[in-house]
Formats: sequence, structure tokens, C-alpha cells
Amino acid sequence: MLGNGINFKNSEDIEVAERRYLDEGIKKKYVFLILLSFILFPISFYVVRKLNSRLFIVNNLIEKNDGKILGHFPYKEVEKELLIEVEPNILVHREMYRSLLEMKSDAYKEGVYLVFLSGFRSIKLQNEIFYSIKSLRNQSAFERARVSAPPGFSEHSTGFAIDIGDALKRESDFEVEFENTQAFKWLKQNAAKYHFKMSFDKNHKNVDYEPWHWRYEGSIEALKIFEASNRSSKK
Repeated sequence: MLGNGINFKNSEDIEVAERRYLDEGIKKKYVFLILLSFILFPISFYVVRKLNSRLFIVNNLIEKNDGKILGHFPYKEVEKELLIEVEPNILVHREMYRSLLEMKSDAYKEGVYLVFLSGFRSIKLQNEIFYSIKSLRNQSAFERARVSAPPGFSEHSTGFAIDIGDALKRESDFEVEFENTQAFKWLKQNAAKYHFKMSFDKNHKNVDYEPWHWRYEGSIEALKIFEASNRSSKK
């Protein structure tokens, strides 16, 4: 003991500081994991970038394609309570009912006799038309789609589409020759006044020319339904 009262242990009692080393096996494992992370990180980064790039391309294609199949846009089937009979066995959306009858009446006053050939068609009926006729005519789906929409992709399912003929030229019903009738000439000059538009004109890329097929765009609901088609036609 020193004079100041501090008691020091003997040198034998003082613990010796030791350096502790990791077990050789554990050390190798840590080194391996560190090296593996350096290898895997750039690979993972590359894979994620590639996946994101492909997802972007797919989403972009879907957006540009607007869900089309064989050139036709998808359409939901209108609720039955929104349909009204414009002529025996011909139903149309009630929002276009008055405009359609007014157009027919005004044409009649000018000596033009419009006849309605087909209005609303259910997806079930469209299924029968598309697949049955395709089979009978030995046509591929692509060939058939040029003259008839696949089920779920027909404007007729919306109730806003109407096929029109000339009452004095019934042989031209559903034929390109309809364009030579007085009814078609009158429609070209006047249909827009009643908010009707020919859906498949001669400039359409994927669907054959159908001068008899017209759709109504005189309500917000109709404009929403055909917005994608109208946007596509301007590209």
C-alpha cells in the first residue's frame, strides 16, 4: 500500500488483455456472404430494371391497343331496362330512341324511306353469329372479324348501334351496294344532325366497309362508350 491509501494488486493478479479472433470457419462464412452480396446486387438490380421495362412495354401496348381484339373494341352489354322497341323485334337504347324516329320521319318527308334492319344484339346472339357463320363459311377468326365482331366486342351490344337499309332497295340490305341508294346518300348528308355516325367507313383499317352500320353519339353515355374508338380513328 502506498502512502495515499491506494492499494495495488500484485502483478500476478492483474488480468492480461487478450485479442480474440473469430473462428476461421465463421470468418470464411462472413467473407463469402459479403462477396455474394456484391455479386448479387448488380444482378438483382439488372433483373428488376428489365422486369420494369417489360411491364412498361406491356402496359403501354395494352393502353395503346385499348383492349381490342381483331380490330374491335370491347363493349359491355346494356341493361335490358334501358332498351326500348323502336320497331317490332328491334330494340335500341332509350337515349337514342327519339333521335332515331325523328331521323326516319324527316327522311320520309323528303321521299327517302329508311328501314331498320338490326338494333340491339345480346352477347349470346353475337356469339352464335360470329362462330356459327364463321364455321359455315370456313373462315378463320381473323377473316370473320372483318365482317362481324366477336362476342363482347360488338357495338350492337350497347344498344347504340343500328343497321339501316333502303325500303325501296331491299336487295342492298347488309351489302356494300347500299351506298348507291337514296337512303345512304341522305344519311351521309343528314345523319350527323341527329347525332349518328357511320362506324366503319372505307378508311377503317381492320373492319370491312359497312355503309349500313351507324352508331348514336348524342348522349354523354354514348360518348363515353365510343370514346376509345373515336380517339383511335384520329391517330
